[in-house]
Amino acid sequence: MSKSLMERVAHVIADADEALAVAARLAATFAEGAAERDAVRRLPEAELDELSASGLLAITVPREYGGADVGTATVAEVFRLLAAADPNIAQIPQSHFVYVNALRHNGNADQRGFFFTEVLAGRRFGNAQSEAGTKHVQDYRTRLRAAADGYVLDGVKHYSTGALFAHWIPVLAKDDEDKIVVAYVPADADGVTVTDDWDGMGQRTTASGSVRLDGVRVPADRVLPHHLTFTGPQLYGARAQILHAAIDAGIARGALAEAAEFVRTRSRPWFEAGVERADQDPLTVQRFGELEITVRAAEALLAEAGRAVDGATLDEPGVASASIAVAAAKAFADRAAVEVTNALFEVSGTRSALDSLNLHRHWRNARTHTLHDPVRWKVQHIGRYALTGSPPPRHGLI
Repeated sequence: MSKSLMERVAHVIADADEALAVAARLAATFAEGAAERDAVRRLPEAELDELSASGLLAITVPREYGGADVGTATVAEVFRLLAAADPNIAQIPQSHFVYVNALRHNGNADQRGFFFTEVLAGRRFGNAQSEAGTKHVQDYRTRLRAAADGYVLDGVKHYSTGALFAHWIPVLAKDDEDKIVVAYVPADADGVTVTDDWDGMGQRTTASGSVRLDGVRVPADRVLPHHLTFTGPQLYGARAQILHAAIDAGIARGALAEAAEFVRTRSRPWFEAGVERADQDPLTVQRFGELEITVRAAEALLAEAGRAVDGATLDEPGVASASIAVAAAKAFADRAAVEVTNALFEVSGTRSALDSLNLHRHWRNARTHTLHDPVRWKVQHIGRYALTGSPPPRHGLI
């Protein structure tokens, strides 16, 4: 498959069980080359084509449009499985699922029909959302201005994960009334320039670079009134944030698994332990027990959050409870990912620090990805909810 035109229609996954089985199979394949891809920064284009062909990118398309319409708990577990193998590949389609969900929220029948067909065919959505140099993360300068035959889009976006690999790039912009809209733009449209200028120390192969939009023509039927999403109780933010939590939990599990393999096969025991192998050292065993508990707790909170979202009523109390569950999962997974990827070196010994082994990619990936949406603010919202019952804000980042 090529980015501009895929030669065959993607497989259509039938249900949650098949989605999880496909994710596990792909994760096993993607894990094999993860360290090498990171070391030389080889972008996972072939792997993303596999992901598209597998049908996983369409598992949230509603049943009436031909999709599996799986629940949030299933989507989160798919992301966790992929992230344990290669969190770069897991992060790239995060925005894809977010903007499929945006269509469910605010797309009209024609828009849903068109774009859900695209998604079922394996087409990928990227994102052009964040901007650099503005007052804060929700201060957007990109503009969608009315024109005789639709709209014209101008602006510069940064941290545009997925855009380089996308068929469609959803762009957050403000319209002539200063309201937030989403314009779905073909990646090869005139005036669109996607630059691979991402230089992060971690998540190196996400290609989270910049997108420049110079006089891009946008038909009216490719624009969604995104501002309407946040006018009432909604799970849009929770469904987006739980995917970040899943990626962090996956990073923690992948790092712990590789640490265990290293200790079993390459580490030496400390001489005072009086044992033959490193995996017999009682202090090492103790530390692995502690880390396993941490990872299992992250996974349990993630699963609980998924169930909370799937079972939530779309009123203020139901949405608040589910959003807080997701915030708790993200706050804990954030800590777990950083702790476990750091402890990898503690339990594995000096040899694990060799650059040629590239075990440090786990910590670099965790430290980079956990910068998404500071958990200290999530903890504030969790605390207020626990203490006074105050619902979290509706801004879409919790």
